[in-house]
Amino acid sequence: MAETSPLRRRMIEDMTVRNLSPATQRSYIHAVSKFSRYFGRSPDRLGLKDVRAFQVHLVSTGISWPALNQTVCALRFFYGVTLGHAEIPERIPYARQPRTLPVVLSADEVVSFLEAVPSLKTRTALTTAYAAGLRASEAVGLKLRDIDSKRMVMRVEHGKGGKDRYVMLSTQLLNILRGLPGIEWVILHGHSGGSMQERTLRRRYSSSRNP
Repeated sequence: MAETSPLRRRMIEDMTVRNLSPATQRSYIHAVSKFSRYFGRSPDRLGLKDVRAFQVHLVSTGISWPALNQTVCALRFFYGVTLGHAEIPERIPYARQPRTLPVVLSADEVVSFLEAVPSLKTRTALTTAYAAGLRASEAVGLKLRDIDSKRMVMRVEHGKGGKDRYVMLSTQLLNILRGLPGIEWVILHGHSGGSMQERTLRRRYSSSRNP
């Protein structure tokens, strides 16, 4: 296993003390490493012109704007925090988000879609996501203790940005959740206690949308 360079170690420490998630840390390290490999030089020997050339290269490869902006975030952090060049980050531009209209299902389409899902566990997860406006990762992480039927809210832990929040709980959704089997359950747990992963929920959603 290759030894971690002092520069990489310093960047990892900078991210750790700022409480960046492990996934974000991996993403940032990967982006800076890719930047370095593209020029064949240590990233601390590369400047703003090199960053611009790298961005142009990424755009030419057809990279998505979220992936490009993730790279921008990584480079802004690397130069601004790890290298201490406070004047550089603001000169590394983000990609503009394309203005596209999302596909919005009608109420009847949502009902038809959910009724077509054969698995009770999956159907409940998707119903919860639709009704409460949750992401897939948030839906699969809900636990019994997160349901507050007195105040009619649900607590979402470690949502986007690692933040907790409350969402409204409708009477109809509460009745659906109360119909799940088991006593101590995560919403997507069955009697065996095995939980559904986020990728599994996404896959089943796709298969239900495109049978």
